Amino acid sequence: MEKTLSRIQAFMKLEASAGLILMGVALLAMLAANTALAPYYDSFLNTNVRAGIGGFEISKPALLWINDGLMAIFFFLVGLEIKREVLTGELSSFDKAVLPVLAAIGGMAIPGLVFVALNWSTPENLNGWAIPTATDIAFALGILALLGTRAPVALKVFLLAIAIIDDLGAIVIIAVFYTSELSTNALTLSMLGFALAVALNRMGVQRVAPYLIIGVFMWVFVLKSGVHATLAGVLIALTIPLKAKDGDKALLYKLEHELHPWVAFLILPVFAFANAGVSLQGISFSDLMQPLPLGIAAGLFIGKQIGVFGATWIGVKSGLARLPEGVTWHHVYGVACLTGVGFTMSLFIGSLAFGADETMNAVRLGVISGSILSGLVGFAVLRTASSQPKAAQDAAA
Repeated sequence: MEKTLSRIQAFMKLEASAGLILMGVALLAMLAANTALAPYYDSFLNTNVRAGIGGFEISKPALLWINDGLMAIFFFLVGLEIKREVLTGELSSFDKAVLPVLAAIGGMAIPGLVFVALNWSTPENLNGWAIPTATDIAFALGILALLGTRAPVALKVFLLAIAIIDDLGAIVIIAVFYTSELSTNALTLSMLGFALAVALNRMGVQRVAPYLIIGVFMWVFVLKSGVHATLAGVLIALTIPLKAKDGDKALLYKLEHELHPWVAFLILPVFAFANAGVSLQGISFSDLMQPLPLGIAAGLFIGKQIGVFGATWIGVKSGLARLPEGVTWHHVYGVACLTGVGFTMSLFIGSLAFGADETMNAVRLGVISGSILSGLVGFAVLRTASSQPKAAQDAAA
C-alpha cells in the first residue's frame, strides 16, 4: 500500500510541475502568434517533413508530425497507465473505481450535450461535440499543486482517476467518431503487428526493442488505414508485460517511469506550443459568442461542473459509492471545475474534428477561454475549501 501511495505521489508531483510548464509554453505560443514572430511560427508549423523507404513515403507538415507522431508516444504512455490502474491500481476493484467512473462519464456526457445544444443550428460545427469532453491531467494537477499540502492526497487521487478514465473515453471517441475511410489492407497489417506483440507478451519477453519495432510498424499502417495513428500507441501499450519472472521489475513499470519525464517535459510542451497559438488580431468579444467557441467554452466551464459534480452526487446519495476520506463536497465541486481544463486533449480532438483550417482558430479560442475560466474558478473554490477549519470540513463531508 505504501509503495502504491508513493508511486501515485511521485506521479502527481511530475504531472503538477509539467502542468506549470505547459502554462508557460501556452503563453509563449500566444506570444509567437501575435508578434513579429508570427511568420516564423507559421512557417515552422507548415514546414513539410518527409520520411520513407524506397517508394514508401510519408509526407506531412511539421504540425501533423507532432499531432500524429509525438502524440502517439503520449497515448502509448496513457495506455500503460490505464493498463496498470485497471489491473493493479485505483481502478482495479468496483469500490475503488465506481465513483471516478461515474464522475468521468458525467464529465464527458454533459459537456457534449451543452456543445450540441449551442451548435444545433450550425450543423457544420457538430463534428466538434467531443472537444469539451476532455480533461488535461497535467494542467489540472498543476493548478492543484499550487494549493500545496492544503489539498488532500485523496482529492488528488480522485482527480487522477477521473482523468485516466477520461483519457480512456477519449481513446474510444477517437476510434469510433474520428476515423476516416478505412483501408482494410493497412488495418489488417497493423492488427498482425498487434497479434505478434501479444505473442511476445505471452512468451514473457521483457526487452524493449521487439515491442518498439512492432510499435513503429503498427503506427505506420494504422496511419495509412484511416484510423488515427495515436491509437497504435494505445494498442502496443496494452501488450507490454505487467508481470516479470524472478522478482524483476516488469517492463511496463520501467517504460512508464522512463517515459514520464520525456512526455511531461518535451512531448506535451511541444504539442502545446504547436497548437495553442491563437492570433488575437481582429478578435472581439463577439467572436467568443459564436456557436463553435461558445459551445466549447461553455461545455468545458459549465458542462464539466454539472457532469462531474452531478454524477458524483448521484453516486454517493444512491449508495453506490462514498466520498474519499477527507474529501468534502466543497472539494468535489472544485475538482469538477478543474476537469474543465481541457487544453492539450481538447486541442488534439479539435484538430481531428476540423483539421488545420481556419476553424481551428475558433476552436483554440473556445478551448483556451473555457480552460482558463475553469482553472481560475477551480483554484478559487479549492483555496476556500482548504482554508476551512478541519471540523467544518468533516461536517461538510
